[in-house]
Amino acid sequence: MSYSPSLGSSITNTRMRTPEHISDFSGMCAVCTANCTGLCEIGLSAIRGSEAIYPYAIDINQFASEKEYPLDFSHFNINGRVFGALGCSEDANMTTFPKVSINTSFGINNKINLKAPILLPAMAKLNWKDYYAGAALAGVLVVIGEDVVVKDKGLVLENGKVSNSPLIAEMLASFKEYYNGYGDIIIQANYDDENLGVLDYAITKLEVKSVELKFGQAAKGIQGMGRVKNIEDALKFQEMGYLIYPDPSDPVVAENYKNGIGQIFEKIGKLPMWNEDILIKRVAELRELGAEHICFKTGPFDPKDLVKILKIASKAGVDLVTFDGAGGGSGNSPTKMMNEWGIPTVYMESMLYDILKKFKKKNYSMPQVAIAGGFAMEDQVFKGLALGAPYVNLIGIGRAAMAAALVGKQIGELINKGTVPKEYQRFGSTLEEIFADIRELKGLYGSDAKDISPGAIGVYSFINRISAGLQQFMALNRKFALKYIDRSDIFPLTEIAAKITGLETYTDIVNRELKNP
Repeated sequence: MSYSPSLGSSITNTRMRTPEHISDFSGMCAVCTANCTGLCEIGLSAIRGSEAIYPYAIDINQFASEKEYPLDFSHFNINGRVFGALGCSEDANMTTFPKVSINTSFGINNKINLKAPILLPAMAKLNWKDYYAGAALAGVLVVIGEDVVVKDKGLVLENGKVSNSPLIAEMLASFKEYYNGYGDIIIQANYDDENLGVLDYAITKLEVKSVELKFGQAAKGIQGMGRVKNIEDALKFQEMGYLIYPDPSDPVVAENYKNGIGQIFEKIGKLPMWNEDILIKRVAELRELGAEHICFKTGPFDPKDLVKILKIASKAGVDLVTFDGAGGGSGNSPTKMMNEWGIPTVYMESMLYDILKKFKKKNYSMPQVAIAGGFAMEDQVFKGLALGAPYVNLIGIGRAAMAAALVGKQIGELINKGTVPKEYQRFGSTLEEIFADIRELKGLYGSDAKDISPGAIGVYSFINRISAGLQQFMALNRKFALKYIDRSDIFPLTEIAAKITGLETYTDIVNRELKNP
């Protein structure tokens, strides 16, 4: 058996000629025939070269790993209890799931209230407008992703620094329009964004209060990359300070391009070259500019790097560090990097638990910690909070929340056209009949609710479902506030799950209880 997928993938729009007969060692068809037209990734590579490294149609799709990891959250079941109640009086009229409080806060000093322990991680593609607006409706955190300025047709640079970015302003406005006292929108910067002064501009000109420095992410351990269609764009990006290969300003390269000769241009994001001193100084600078919350975002790198990032965060007084485990993803990540790089989420969170526990014993100043990487539904959210308790405070839900934004928008457009999908016709034919939570939004926004886009409603409703499901699991364990969730709330079902996490098994609990009958 192989944990890795075969060389046919929906990510690259390829398939196997004989999917029922695969060589696990190579991922190829067991029989490779001279008559094949090249349906698989090898065939695509033979036709398109290095372009085949990347996913298919990135402008309309988002992606995640297809690898079957040895351990994920399905290896755990959620506990349940029949006695007592924590955070609520032992009154059957009170101990109902709607009474469970999942409110929390973000920030070490300048606390921001959240309606749920949920973070919508960095996005700047697909239906970002409804993604941000939906987060505001739901009262949770959301992050504007890297490289926004590359897409901004109205961008103005002065001396190589951003002086005006209408697109960033529009993204912020999409959240602020529905801000209701909960949540916040954070703007992220990678190394190139930092060189362009994106965070400085956002803080000083757009009054952004929360920012995030990006080290890397789950699906892609390196920075942004992608092919550039023509030499004009290549020169534009180079002038902005991006690395372009081959060099479009080289007269030989330009002449070859004109004659249809040479390598296709690639825009390659710079790898961060930071150290402890640089980061501590930069965090202080951002605070002096007016930022109230500083966050770090990183992926499942070498464990010693994760330790170092947390130590730096502690020394610098960083508010939140988001760790993104292998298996998640959304953007334009090389397919093999998405499948074969990094520490899967459960492994990484188990390591982080041990690290943070030791930090706590040494009285380190502790940042808040968020975990992302493949979370989609409430059972996974509960398990993620329990596995990392009490050190993991937030769960990042990226691809699933964007999927809700996309579905909401699509269904809204079809309703307006009078072509309601048959799957939803049982609910009715209008927006108010089909989108069940519009009535709740009317209570929050009054007459303005009629102007909320279906995509944003989709995100709100999705988070509403996650929140209700989380409350139910907490009530099942007689825990009526987030602070009571702990590692005893989940059980490992397999030997590997018990070994990696150090959690007690069902048998361990029974044996311990029987020692004191």
